[in-house]
Amino acid sequence: MNLKGKSFLKLLDLTSEEISGLLELAAELKAKKKAGIPHKLHEGKNIVLLFEKDSTRTRCAFEVAGHDLGMGVTYLGPTGSQMGKKESIADTARVLGRMYDGIEYRGFGQEIVEDLAKYAGVPVWNGLTNEFHPTQILADFLTIQEHFGGLKGKKLVYMGDARYNMGNSLMVGCAKMGMHFVACAPEKYFPDQALIAQCQAVAAQTGAVLEFITDPMEATKNADVIYTDVWVSMGEPDSVWQERIEDLTPYRVTKQLMDNAGSQCRFMHCLPAFHDLKTTIGKQIFEKFGIDCMEVTDEVFESSQSIVFDEAENRMHTIKAVMAATL
Repeated sequence: MNLKGKSFLKLLDLTSEEISGLLELAAELKAKKKAGIPHKLHEGKNIVLLFEKDSTRTRCAFEVAGHDLGMGVTYLGPTGSQMGKKESIADTARVLGRMYDGIEYRGFGQEIVEDLAKYAGVPVWNGLTNEFHPTQILADFLTIQEHFGGLKGKKLVYMGDARYNMGNSLMVGCAKMGMHFVACAPEKYFPDQALIAQCQAVAAQTGAVLEFITDPMEATKNADVIYTDVWVSMGEPDSVWQERIEDLTPYRVTKQLMDNAGSQCRFMHCLPAFHDLKTTIGKQIFEKFGIDCMEVTDEVFESSQSIVFDEAENRMHTIKAVMAATL
């Protein structure tokens, strides 16, 4: 694996071997951190985090990982820069590329992070766009490896709206790593056909299986992982809640679905999750629609089969690996 000087924009850009290499490096760096072994591989370098969408895990993961690697970290939130307002993306990239050794972007269209990478002259990392979330998938795969011993042939079922970054990226990642991916949703929530075709071509080389099933009980049978995400993404209007709740409630992850999969199955979620009424949005949805959870029940979220916090921690270790490998 030689990714030095390269950007990390989407998993389609990487080979299966490069993804495996990043996971191996992440496991090595995680072991060093647990053992208290310093690993300031990029001491004296500086990175900038450009966030057009707020986040807990992504920001903290990049900041802690950057500090662990010995780097200075600058955070620019949604109002922290003039990018796209008074200054073009190309101009922003060329300015930041003169001051920083690496740039993270979390925000909207994939074309934005691609443009940043085109003009920056330094590695650019995708912390989330509307279309892809590659650092999340590395964390997911490290977690699956830790719990199952490997990735090849493991069955991952994604429940809910599979049209955006998480459904897309899990499908790509599973195709690359020879896994069995199932999107379980109403047909109108399946991923884009052009991306499916790209992934099918990859799967033909790796032995991966890609399926698109509308029946939750059929889809989850013998699943190793059942994965879900929020039903309404950041940036979408509140007006879509009613339609999503009506369409996707049958795809909520319940104990019945977990039992249908089997005792080996683990529950995963990229977080935040609406599994109770302890959030402002959760309370608002309850008051408006009378439901006390959305994409997953509290019973499943808090169960011994839930590995969501292992997954959340691994965001930091895998992001560290990406920065360590590309700088």
